[in-house]
Amino acid sequence: MEKVRHQTSETFRLSALLALSGGFQDAYTYNVRDRVFSNAQTGNVVLMSQHLMMGKWAEALHYLFPVIAFAMGVFVAERVQQKYKYRSCIHWRQIIVALEIAILFLVGFIPAQFNMAATMLVSFSCAMQVQTFRKVHGYGYASTMCIGNLRAGTESLSVYLRDKKPGALKKAVHYYGIILIFAVGAGLGGVMSLHIGLRAIWISPVLLTAACLLMNYEKI
Repeated sequence: MEKVRHQTSETFRLSALLALSGGFQDAYTYNVRDRVFSNAQTGNVVLMSQHLMMGKWAEALHYLFPVIAFAMGVFVAERVQQKYKYRSCIHWRQIIVALEIAILFLVGFIPAQFNMAATMLVSFSCAMQVQTFRKVHGYGYASTMCIGNLRAGTESLSVYLRDKKPGALKKAVHYYGIILIFAVGAGLGGVMSLHIGLRAIWISPVLLTAACLLMNYEKI
């Protein structure tokens, strides 16, 4: 049976680097940027709504702005894809990763009094990533959050236990693997953020640079 070859943007090793970086970023903004999530927009919406109901308008905006920034990141990534999709000199996904690297490097210089701006930039970057990289070995996934991966992985595990289909087990392993790597990234992000502070975010550009080099080496 011929082995299916996936493009680099869908390989597990690239997805692992992206998930590691995604988990790191969420822990970073939560721990050193006023406890606001950069990836988990559901959590931000919950907290925003809670503060609105309590009449705390300023606190509500604190969680609204990252949600807006996330939406803008998706919008920009989609536009970049459409404009550069058929360019031969550089792949559009590499453009997105390069933008992420530049944005996250800049975030490390932003002082604490501008935490909201820093969190919005990280949310913007995360959104571009999740919009750009949406498959691992042909399976739809998210590199910056867990809920969809948990649902899909558990569904695949249930299918395997019921029908004994090896493909379903392989799919479940991929999803749970991405969740585990995201958790490792989050743990590292939390520990390093608490010890290094604002500039801990520079770990993410290093991971993303490795991802960009991987894409270039394998010529996606």
